[in-house]
Amino acid sequence: MVIKLASAFETFNPRSARRDDPLRPSRKIFPVGLHSARSRVIEKFFSWLSPKVESVPFHHKGGCGVVARQLVSAGEVVVMWGGRVIPSSELDFSVPDFSKRVLQVDEDLFLFNPLLNDPADCFNHSCDPNAGMNGPTSLIAMRDIFAGEEIAFDYAMCDGSDYDEFDCNCGAPCCRHHISGADWKNPELQRRYAGYFSPYLQRRIAASFLHL
Repeated sequence: MVIKLASAFETFNPRSARRDDPLRPSRKIFPVGLHSARSRVIEKFFSWLSPKVESVPFHHKGGCGVVARQLVSAGEVVVMWGGRVIPSSELDFSVPDFSKRVLQVDEDLFLFNPLLNDPADCFNHSCDPNAGMNGPTSLIAMRDIFAGEEIAFDYAMCDGSDYDEFDCNCGAPCCRHHISGADWKNPELQRRYAGYFSPYLQRRIAASFLHL
């Protein structure tokens, strides 16, 4: 699969940016070299990121994360991911930051972000999350999230296959230590995350109860 990245850049004036229209195509600030205080450019992204949150370097987690800039109330949308929907046969595990740029959205369907370094791809996993899935491509706050808090979700809410299996060091008391595409089957997680699973996983869970 050949991916063509956006190449057009322009000078950005943060004072003139419109951030009050949630339906306006995303034009998010993203610093050169991940996060540079002096050199900023603007790039068109496929995803929408709430103006109440921002991506920041998380060196202790080996990359980046997303934190609240101000209070995010329970039920608020924090991100709407965008990109290209592809079947598993088109997944290319060799692309840079593959796991950050891919989200399973249905049975054998995945959302792939063609752009590298999109701030919306910086949401980390947590076994004790404060955000959950709201449909196949968005996250909402599960509780009030205060300024400075990291916003994270449990990948069990969206992953139903083992394309992104890893050892977890989130540090939560309930940490599972290993994350796989079968975690959604855990009855405790099904109870805890009821209403926050991706729709295709909700269907799987409902079907499993029918066969009890």
